[in-house]
Amino acid sequence: MDESTRMVDDDLLALPDSATAREALDWIRRIEPEWLVNHSVRSFLFARLLARHRRMRPGKDYDPELLFLACVLHDVGLTDEGNGSQRFEVDGADLAADFVAARGFDAEAVDTVWKAIALHTSFGIVDRCGAVCALLHGGTVIDITANGSECISDAEAQLIHDAYPRRSAVRQLLGAIGDQVVTRPEKGPVMTLPAELARLRSVNELTRFEDQMIAASRWGS
Repeated sequence: MDESTRMVDDDLLALPDSATAREALDWIRRIEPEWLVNHSVRSFLFARLLARHRRMRPGKDYDPELLFLACVLHDVGLTDEGNGSQRFEVDGADLAADFVAARGFDAEAVDTVWKAIALHTSFGIVDRCGAVCALLHGGTVIDITANGSECISDAEAQLIHDAYPRRSAVRQLLGAIGDQVVTRPEKGPVMTLPAELARLRSVNELTRFEDQMIAASRWGS
């Protein structure tokens, strides 16, 4: 059966149901706008499909609960609660690590979540820092750019997007990252993604950059 006609799994949209997973999802729904919550959950669903494509087994090759926690918490640095003095990835990683540690996870699990979030925009590095780090990165890239989405059928993508609509995720996300740096320049160290997005905004090029990303993406906006 080819990719376009492959049957969608019944449990495609199923999310981990541990107490901590439920608390994490409830938390981001309180502190994040809908578009950001949807992006975070889609990133997990795409990351899990990427793991399937790579023949990675949940519970064997990666911890599905830690992957879920890293994915759904990966942008808490863009919230009021997470908006500190560091780049958003690091502020978010610190806040997420505190959340996980407060629920009794061991130091290794907390470090895995921290690294996955802190490094999720670090292309060429994060892929070499363990399964959860690599899958979070891959899931976010698939959601924002559709790069690497060849392993996902149209039917699977449609089901995910119907459940968690995009709500102009590309423009919203890039704008939110740049906005933080405009307000607090220390959040955009030179040569980082936040700094580059703020620079594009300062020269009135951010919209054109977003347009190019959207035009090139399988998902559009």
